[in-house]
Amino acid sequence: MRFYKLDSVPSDRMRYTGEYKAERPWGLPGVHCPTCDASWAGISEAYPSVDLSGVPEAKQLEKAWLEEDFSKFERLRAMVRPLVPSWARLTPGTGFGPLVGTARGNFAQLYLLYSWRVLIRRDALEQLQAEGLRGLKGCRTGLRFRQKNAPELMELELEPHGLFHPDCLPSGNTEPCVMCGGYDYDVPKLPVLDGASLPEHLDIFRLRSREGFIVISERFADTLRRLNFEEFSLRELPVR
Repeated sequence: MRFYKLDSVPSDRMRYTGEYKAERPWGLPGVHCPTCDASWAGISEAYPSVDLSGVPEAKQLEKAWLEEDFSKFERLRAMVRPLVPSWARLTPGTGFGPLVGTARGNFAQLYLLYSWRVLIRRDALEQLQAEGLRGLKGCRTGLRFRQKNAPELMELELEPHGLFHPDCLPSGNTEPCVMCGGYDYDVPKLPVLDGASLPEHLDIFRLRSREGFIVISERFADTLRRLNFEEFSLRELPVR
């Protein structure tokens, strides 16, 4: 089985005019980790299906900030843990709830304004689901259009699976921090996937060691081409 990195296309190759500005209602704070000494917050881990509106303590998650007290971060993470999927990592900066904001223009079937986030028109999602592709969980967005005949945009909630193969990583410790979950290396320039870590039950997923890195199966890639989806790019990823 072949695998590909799913990504956007350069702006000079875009024919569609769609764009949006949006934020999520809630998010875990950034953190200063006492174990690895990193101060950070991610932007790619998100659960648009998770509604925290019924959680009184969720008021604390409505504004972004850097939490110096790691024990407080752990309490906030434990508060949302029962509400998220069992496979969620819940790293610093994890977002919850639908994207809320404004949108305009014409959108391609798949839209990756940011490489770590996949928006998809509802009709396109239904096409792909009818093909039997696995891992397609579409969540409604709160994007508002002022134009007529606006598309209904969904966001894909993707599971984190798979790792980079050690051969493409720098020497030294490449394991995530046991306390905050952060990795102390950049995405490899020539990424190679660890075949033993890849899921067999999904055709699209986030890489667990880099959740902004979206991977699709050969089956998914072939379906996108056959259905003439536009404005996405694919890069084949070696597997060992």
